[in-house]
Amino acid sequence: MSENNNSNAALGPVMVDVESLCLQSHEIERLKNPQVGAVILFARNYQDPNQLSELCRQIHEVREQPLLIAIDHEGGRVQRCRTEGFTPLPAMRELGELWDRDSAAALALAHEVGFILAAELRACGVDFSFTPVLDLDYGASEVIGNRAFHRDPEIVARLSAALIEGLAEAGMAACGKHFPGHGFVEADSHVAIPVDEREFDEIWQEDIQPYVALGQKLPSLMPAHVIYKKVDAMPAGFSKFWIQEILRQRMGYDGMVFSDDLTMEGASVVGGILERADAAFAAGCDMVLVCNRPDLADELLASLQHQASAASMQRLQNLMPKEPFMNWQQLHNGARYIKARQVLDSAMADRCE
Repeated sequence: MSENNNSNAALGPVMVDVESLCLQSHEIERLKNPQVGAVILFARNYQDPNQLSELCRQIHEVREQPLLIAIDHEGGRVQRCRTEGFTPLPAMRELGELWDRDSAAALALAHEVGFILAAELRACGVDFSFTPVLDLDYGASEVIGNRAFHRDPEIVARLSAALIEGLAEAGMAACGKHFPGHGFVEADSHVAIPVDEREFDEIWQEDIQPYVALGQKLPSLMPAHVIYKKVDAMPAGFSKFWIQEILRQRMGYDGMVFSDDLTMEGASVVGGILERADAAFAAGCDMVLVCNRPDLADELLASLQHQASAASMQRLQNLMPKEPFMNWQQLHNGARYIKARQVLDSAMADRCE
């Protein structure tokens, strides 16, 4: 029996992706690697709910202890599953704009959006979504833009808490991003190395406050590939100061910390893929993401020596759904889902009037 099969039950600290609508044989072998603990899906992995359900079934069956299946599915322009019955979800800024007119209605709608988002994904076998965005809407960052709820950190905290409660109603955990805040910088960390010139106290008093307010209600978060020049020379996802001193010690946060995608330009300051992973783990990340570069994923898996701590793997387990969920047809026949859709449809109709 191979080493990979011997480690079949244990999950590792690396999240990888898959190429298309179904698993290929070489991908199955990659997912059996003991360093892999999760899979992230993209729009290329979605055709319709039946296909997505089958892909998730294939992924879950690769390992004795099923891998966590994640996706970036926020609403607005970041929504990987868009057709064949998936509900078009509003950008989070729309919830913030509704708050300015009617805060109670905004909180209620945020909950329903969270429920719909999670329920539709879970009905297809997806376990987890990297949402909500907690960045403040400074009007500066094109990559964040209308993904942010609001400029006011208290409103961001209130709306995100409601959305997180909606996710949880459907049995899905949340992930706040991008700690300590990506909204102030213009550059896109996918293609550049953003630098935030502000002092620590300003970042603490503004951008970090949604994380402080949510506390342990937020089961996971993702640091930004942003350098906060006056605080630390390293991007936040590679910074012991941000993850260990501020997040773990000062804030007492005990949830899961994901790196952002290590193939992004914002991570390039650290070196090659192994150096990036080692730096992220040394800074305090529990899991690293390697997306859209299967060659780099294989390079990392072949050389990575990091042993995930028991605490890190428990945090990963805490993100796994605790109960089975209904299938796509059952969901669409369910009174709770029908009600949520009615609330959302009504709110979107009012917006268009």
